Amino acid sequence: MRIAAGDSGALSDFYDGASRYVNAIALRILREPEEAEEITLDVFQQVWRLAASYDSDRCTVTSWVGMMARSRALDRWRTLQSRRRFLAPDPPGRVEYISPEEGPEAVLAATERQYRLRQAMSILPEEQRNMIALAFWEGLSHSEVAAHTGVPLGTVKTRIRLGMLKLKEELEHAGN
Repeated sequence: MRIAAGDSGALSDFYDGASRYVNAIALRILREPEEAEEITLDVFQQVWRLAASYDSDRCTVTSWVGMMARSRALDRWRTLQSRRRFLAPDPPGRVEYISPEEGPEAVLAATERQYRLRQAMSILPEEQRNMIALAFWEGLSHSEVAAHTGVPLGTVKTRIRLGMLKLKEELEHAGN
């Protein structure tokens, strides 16, 4: 494979021929054109990095990039679903609306929730805490966090995922 030898022209030709296929897979899973385009670019970066490890005896090139596209799109879908659940308000009936008319109990409950979240965030390693803050409070995508911090995208995703798992565990423990 010419790409494995570092031929960027070969990658460009391959991209021209296979990008619609990769994008279609990602779009079918994610249903968001911008996310599918980002996955498409990620897949071809991965092709560039892993071309030397491609084994034509195991599968066709089309199957290989299709598998990468599907895997990356499913990972992104899970991340997006997790983010939506984390940021989504509680269903009606469970929401505690805070207003001056509700009295000090509501303000105290909100303050306690904020305190528990701050405490849980404080136990995280600094790199996880910073990446979660950029992703959830600043609203950056994982790719934007990676660009902002100069940390590889896979590392960003891992740090956020591990941090979120620790937060969940700590908050569940604090709630008991």
